[in-house]
This record gives sequence, C-alpha cells and structure tokens, in this order.
Amino acid sequence: MNEQEKSNLTSKQIEQYLRQHPEFFNEHLHLLEQMRIPHPSGNAVSLISKQLEIFRSRHQELEGQLTELIEIARENDTSYVRMHKLTLAMLDSKTVEEVVENLEIVLSEYFLTDFVAIRIIKNNPDATLSKLFIAPDSDDLKPFSKELSSSEPTCGKPTLTQAKILFGDSSLEVQSYAIMPMMFTQLEGFLAVGSREDGRFHYSMGSLFLTQMSEIVGTRLIALLQGQ
Repeated sequence: MNEQEKSNLTSKQIEQYLRQHPEFFNEHLHLLEQMRIPHPSGNAVSLISKQLEIFRSRHQELEGQLTELIEIARENDTSYVRMHKLTLAMLDSKTVEEVVENLEIVLSEYFLTDFVAIRIIKNNPDATLSKLFIAPDSDDLKPFSKELSSSEPTCGKPTLTQAKILFGDSSLEVQSYAIMPMMFTQLEGFLAVGSREDGRFHYSMGSLFLTQMSEIVGTRLIALLQGQ
C-alpha cells in the first residue's frame, strides 16, 4: 500500500481492519494513551475516562522526571571528566609556571573559559613570577575584600577594577567571572576564571565543582612552593 492509498483510508476500512486484527492494540499499547474513547454516560465523565486521564497525566510527569534525571546524570558525567582532566594536568605540573600553563589549557579546552588568573597572597621573592604573587598589603587586594572574606566561590560580572587587576589588557572582554578563594594553612590566594559570555558564570551557579577546582589547584601549588 503506497502513501497515497494510506491517506485515503476510510473509517470503514479501518474498522474492518481492526475487526480482522483484534490483537492490534495488544501490540500497540502506546496508542491507547493518546486515544479519546467515548463512554455511554451522557454528560457525566465516566470513571474509566477519568482514570485514563489521570494515568496519562502521571505518565507524562514520570517521563519528564526521567528526562530530567538523565540530563542531571549526563551533566555529572561531564563534570567528572572535566575534574579528572584538571587533576591530571595539575599532577603533571612540575613547576609553578607549569601549573599556570596547564591550567590555562585544561580550563580552555574542557571548562570553556576564556581567561584564567591565579594570585598567591605573599611577598614575591621571585621576579620571574611577579604576576602570580600579590603582597598582603597591596591595594590590589582591596577590590576583592568581599570575595576573599567568604570561603565560597563568587560568580557574576566583575567590576572594571577587578577585571583589570586579574586579566590586564583583556579586562574589557570579560563579561562574567568566577573567583575561588584558596585559603589554606600553607597558602592564601585566589583562582579566577573569566568568560566573554555574559551568562557563563552567574550568581546562581552551584559552588561544589568550583570549590573542588580551587582545592586541586591550591594543593598542587602548596606542594610545589614548599619544594622550592
């Protein structure tokens, strides 16, 4: 039967087919969920119709919940892979310079960030790492007093002053950022990531993975700085 013939089926032909194939709906139960079958109950709604309506509604609700759970699981898998890549990149770093280089690569490739900045709050004994360290009494710390007073990461749009201190000549390109305090006994500082996308890092984002990120980076920096 071609497509033209299918489209010209009459209700009589359909009825005849169903009479000849009474098992049809047993093999196509999903069709019953979409059908509206009248019942001889006058204007009153039959119990069967109401039950079927409730069943359809509940089925759609469960389907929606399942889809949501699958999406959450997919996001968790993606986050796990990203954190694994970050951990490997930090373990592979043999110097503080390599920490910065590898961090920029892995965050760009797997976390889709455009800018990265690390600041260690300590007087800088090494001129080659001047951009990495920031003195405890530096005025450059003042714009971050609110963020550093919290142990939780902060997301949103940086002020122009904050962006200039962290990202230098690229400050005007940064439309959103996340700043993660690194407050350990052996090290104090912060990690910041920026994006050209306005909504990439927003205030309602969860902080778990950002906190884990700062812990991984901070732990590796402590090991390398103590080994110098």
